[in-house]
Amino acid sequence: MVLIIGVTGSIATGKSHLCTYLVERYDAVHADADKVVHRMYDPGRPAFDRLVAAFGGDIVGADGFIDRKVLGSKVFGDRDKMLQLRDAIGDIPAELFDLVATWRATLAVDQIAILEAVNLIEGEYMRRLDLAWLTAAEDETAVARLMARNNFTRDEADQRLASARKWEDRAPASDHVFHNNTTLPDFEREIEAVYARTVADHSAGELGRPRWWRWKETQPPPPDRELPPDERVGSD
Repeated sequence: MVLIIGVTGSIATGKSHLCTYLVERYDAVHADADKVVHRMYDPGRPAFDRLVAAFGGDIVGADGFIDRKVLGSKVFGDRDKMLQLRDAIGDIPAELFDLVATWRATLAVDQIAILEAVNLIEGEYMRRLDLAWLTAAEDETAVARLMARNNFTRDEADQRLASARKWEDRAPASDHVFHNNTTLPDFEREIEAVYARTVADHSAGELGRPRWWRWKETQPPPPDRELPPDERVGSD
C-alpha cells in the first residue's frame, strides 16, 4: 500500500526543503495544502463566484484569478469575515481527503506521497495519513533564516515567529521531529535515516498507528464555529 506522510512545521524550519528533497531524490508525490485550497477558488469553480458575491469584484485581478492579497486584506483580523470566507471557499478537509483517496486508489504500492500542511496536527487530516513528521528549529535559528531569506528586519522576523505555533505543542502528535538547527547536510542526513527506517517499517507492516490519535484523545472538542485552517488565502 502507498505510504502517505503528513509534513508540518512553523516558518523557517525546513518543511518545504524536506518535501522537495524527497520529491527530487525518491520521486515522492507531493501536495502543498495551501496550493490545493487556492485551486478551490480558481475561475470556473463554485467558490470563485461565492467569493466574488461575498467580497466584491475588486478581488479579481487582471489575470482573471482572485487576488489573494486583496482578499486577505478584506478579512484579516475580522473573525466574522474569516468565517464568511471559510463558508465561501467550501469544505477544505473534504477537498484534501479526496486528494488522499485519489492517491490511495491510483499510486503504486511502493510509492510515497506527502501532504504538506500548516494545519496538519490541528485539523483532521491525520485521520487519513500514515504518520506525521514535524520540522522544528530554535527561535534564534529561525529568526536568522528569516532575516537572510526574506530580508526581514529583526523586528519583522520576531513578529512573524511570534505568530507561529510552537513546535513543542505539536511534538506529542508527531511521529518524528526533525530538529533542523545546524547545517543543510546534517538535516538531509537525518531525512535519509528517518526515511529509510520509515519505509522499512512500512514494508514490514510495523508502522503502527500514528501518535496523532493518542494526542487527539487528550484535546477538548472544537467550538461549533472555527476559523479557517491555516491554509491561508494570502500566504507567501
